[in-house]
Amino acid sequence: MHILVSNDDGYLAEGLNCLVEYLRQIARVTVVAPQTDRSGASNSLTLDRPLLPETAENGFIAINGTPTDCVHIAITALLKDDPPDIIVSGINRGPNMGDDILYSGTVAAATEGRFLGLPSIAVSLGSFDGNHFATAARIIVNIVQKLQTEPLASDIILNINVPDIEFDQLESIQSTRLGKRHKAEPAVAALDPRNRKVYWLGPVGDEADAGPGTDFYALNHNQVSVTPIKIDLTDYETQARLNQWLQTL
Repeated sequence: MHILVSNDDGYLAEGLNCLVEYLRQIARVTVVAPQTDRSGASNSLTLDRPLLPETAENGFIAINGTPTDCVHIAITALLKDDPPDIIVSGINRGPNMGDDILYSGTVAAATEGRFLGLPSIAVSLGSFDGNHFATAARIIVNIVQKLQTEPLASDIILNINVPDIEFDQLESIQSTRLGKRHKAEPAVAALDPRNRKVYWLGPVGDEADAGPGTDFYALNHNQVSVTPIKIDLTDYETQARLNQWLQTL
């Protein structure tokens, strides 16, 4: 098995290195990841300049672009003659749950892999402390092996969030849905050294929809959250009603 690993924290991130260490026990691994931290890059592509893949001292390929750039270039160019069987993005330092996935570069790397026809997994650790990346890595090894024998539907991405605790402290692994946050806090104004008004984006909102069955609930109860995600964002229930609404224009 050949696994492509990417992330949004950059090619030197502790979570990525831990993941690679564990995945190499079961497969051949190629790493193509951003040169720097590109958290929050979402599904953005770099279209205004060329991208330069460089092989780092650790053998990983670092690219001066976004997570989506990395996966796209890896599959369509660098690994064209040696394609991977599956893509794993992570392990992200901090969770990607609920509304967060729309901004997440970790999830975006997995999404690009699925766009290009490959099974894809995004994995994040449940806190920014980063104490137990190995717990998440062990979960991913098990899931990758399960996918090899029992693959899921071809349009599914698995978004996995793992509590930042010891492996034997995990309560269970649960299939979950995306929860929802309250709206983000207001942007914070400040002055730069040239006395210009600048803004820092405010913190994300608190949990709103975080009841049983959600990814938030699972993580809060020491459970691994595995959320199946589809790329098609169409609201089919509204489609017919919207058509009637449009006829009145």
